[in-house]
Amino acid sequence: MEKNKNCFASDNYAGVCPEAWESLAKANDSFEISYGDDDWTAKACKEIRKLFETDCEIFFVFNGTAANSLALASLCQSYHSIICQEVAHIETDECGAPEFFSNGTKSLLVPGVEGKIDLTAVEKAITKRSDIHYPKPKVISVTQVTELGTVYTVDELRAIGELAQRYSLKVHMDGARFANAVAALNVAPKELTWKAGVDVLCFGGIKNGIPVGEAVIFFNKALAYEFDYRCKQAGQLASKMRFLSAPWIGMLESGAWLKNAAHANKCARLLYDKLSKLKGVKVLFPQQANSVFIELSPAVIEKIRACGWHFYTFIGSGGARLMCSWATKEEDVESFVEDLKAVS
Repeated sequence: MEKNKNCFASDNYAGVCPEAWESLAKANDSFEISYGDDDWTAKACKEIRKLFETDCEIFFVFNGTAANSLALASLCQSYHSIICQEVAHIETDECGAPEFFSNGTKSLLVPGVEGKIDLTAVEKAITKRSDIHYPKPKVISVTQVTELGTVYTVDELRAIGELAQRYSLKVHMDGARFANAVAALNVAPKELTWKAGVDVLCFGGIKNGIPVGEAVIFFNKALAYEFDYRCKQAGQLASKMRFLSAPWIGMLESGAWLKNAAHANKCARLLYDKLSKLKGVKVLFPQQANSVFIELSPAVIEKIRACGWHFYTFIGSGGARLMCSWATKEEDVESFVEDLKAVS
């Protein structure tokens, strides 16, 4: 059990799932054309189009920061602005990369409950000014699942898409945990993306069991014009591209992408149910995907960490995020709760 005490720190801590590993090993079996012109990449793109039930342009990059930043740069000019929630990942955790790759596009932060954007605030940001001295709003960016573990519903996304269309804005979705949202809502991926007005999705695989590589999916294909050049210039064009794309084939063909997400969500629900019954533990946000946010006293945090458990505490004083992954086990949940009981 000791070796699993890292398991609630991040879903990035988990290893590669068997389906992705097997597909990666198969791709290592022969010589292949480089820079994305290989059969593995073509097949991965075909599987993604099948999943979303639409034609779309797909690019594979090394990580989420590159996916989000390059996608946003393709939607904006330097004098534009991106409207996002004040705790959105592109604002709090990308080290200014969206601004860097877009040559200065400004983020306009809006409030909202439980990590979601408030549409009244979004519209106010759009209509606040129209003079040449103000960075012209061009994109609404949403994080699905949000940084606080909540999930945008189909209706909420449609409302965002309708607002964007009304003001001729584009919609970007940071989908690092998109699979967890699909599993939580039990809807077809198209309902949460292009049918709701999303122009480009950064589809996360790493947090769901893939070793490296995220998919940038342009549902509005015109916006993908020369995106391959952006990838090359940013150092994101993998020479052995099949090692980024092949794991997606194993994940999609086997259904592991959804199975893994559903398992992580289930473990988070179990953790939530057990923690919400403990004295001295305050649940901070609803549990809707694969994370649980709780408030503990500083003394309890110190003690539970002394037991060997790792987790992040960046949600204000005493706030802790517990993240479940495809590799989290129910016994991990039981063990953490028992240790927390013992030190509380």
